[in-house]
Amino acid sequence: MIEIQNLSKRFDQFTAVDNLSFTVKEGEVLGFLGPNGAGKSTTMKVITGFLAPSEGTVTIDGFDITESPIEAKSLIGYLPEGAPSYGDMTTLEFLKFIADVRGFKGEEAAVRVQRALDEVALNNVAHQTIDTLSKGFKRRVGLAQAIMHDPKVLILDEPTDGLDPNQKHHVRELIKNLAKDKIVVISTHILEEVSAVCTRAVIIAQGRIVADGTPAELEAKSRYHQAVSVRFTEQYDLSADLSGIPGVGDIEQDGEDELRFTVLAENAESIFSTVSEVAQKNSWPVDEFHVNRGQLEDLFRTVTQSGQEENNHG
Repeated sequence: MIEIQNLSKRFDQFTAVDNLSFTVKEGEVLGFLGPNGAGKSTTMKVITGFLAPSEGTVTIDGFDITESPIEAKSLIGYLPEGAPSYGDMTTLEFLKFIADVRGFKGEEAAVRVQRALDEVALNNVAHQTIDTLSKGFKRRVGLAQAIMHDPKVLILDEPTDGLDPNQKHHVRELIKNLAKDKIVVISTHILEEVSAVCTRAVIIAQGRIVADGTPAELEAKSRYHQAVSVRFTEQYDLSADLSGIPGVGDIEQDGEDELRFTVLAENAESIFSTVSEVAQKNSWPVDEFHVNRGQLEDLFRTVTQSGQEENNHG
């Protein structure tokens, strides 16, 4: 378990992390979200012992990262942002070097290097120098070094940043497989990553937690929760049919597709059956018709912007 209590990190007058407290249990994949400059990478660096906290504590499986750094760090696998490595080494040389640094010798080192190559699908580029690898493969090399010692905790900073859709999919599948018996913390600003991989998300803005919950719980807080999305086959005056219907809130037209509308629900109550009754009664020329479970992007904007506005006015 990772326990973070009252964690703050200041650089001179600037507070990057402001009194954060949360815990992460085994089997959880935590998405650590926030806009650029929110304090995500700084928090990661403090959790991994790369930076010392200004205040507060981080314990990994009961070991305090400041007081028992060797024990705590031995439980952590860390992929920093940008996946730094030694570009003039081959993939194999680099992983052998990491095995040596981790204290593995002889047969055990060879077994661990091979397992890392297999798990992250790097055998095809084992003898290529890291400098010549694509961004996707460099990320995979970074993942391989992070899992070499089979850590209990895996901390990944922007693991799919800059990857193409196929590479993203591959890395996400890898993370899901690795997550079965580990705690995984992923720092990201890519919201689709959360729905794809995470069991829980913490959103921070200006160093503070502004939302915490499962992706479904966070989506349910969005104003699009229970909204009904409709697309017509031809122009249709939707608002005339729905004005005054109980539970129906605003109607938004899609800016790019004038035949697509979103009917917002008041009080996040289900309006699907009400709207479908109206649709049948008036024979709407429907092309698509479905319930929106909520939009993480909408909630993200709401909670991160309101925090900034408070600070601007404060």
